[in-house]
Amino acid sequence: MNAARPSIFALLSRCLRLRCPVCGRASIVARPFHIRHHCPSCNALFQREAGFFVGAIMVNVVTTEVLIIAVYLISLLFISSHYELMLTVLFVLALLFPLAFYHHSWSVWLCFDHLVEKLPRHVAPATGRTTGGNGKP
Repeated sequence: MNAARPSIFALLSRCLRLRCPVCGRASIVARPFHIRHHCPSCNALFQREAGFFVGAIMVNVVTTEVLIIAVYLISLLFISSHYELMLTVLFVLALLFPLAFYHHSWSVWLCFDHLVEKLPRHVAPATGRTTGGNGKP
């Protein structure tokens, strides 16, 4: 891993592109709704101890709530008398947005964690050494 941390703008770019916050070369997504255990390029550990994912859930919930409040306040200007329509739109938004934002919530959480403290490296269980990009020492 590089000794120097990336700039805030580099982290933001990596976050938006769902790339590793440490190196920016590999995707954090293994397949839909599954985050990689670690970066295959630099071995940055994405999934640490049990409960680490709670931060990503918090990012998703808070972002969803802020979006719902913003859409509600904006919709008051245009469709304030049609409460049923407003509630339907907000309900659909509350169901679909967290699903669409799932990977980005993980990306935001990983970038924030890397900004506060560097992400640890993945250590191979059998040897205790860090592995190369292909899983071999």
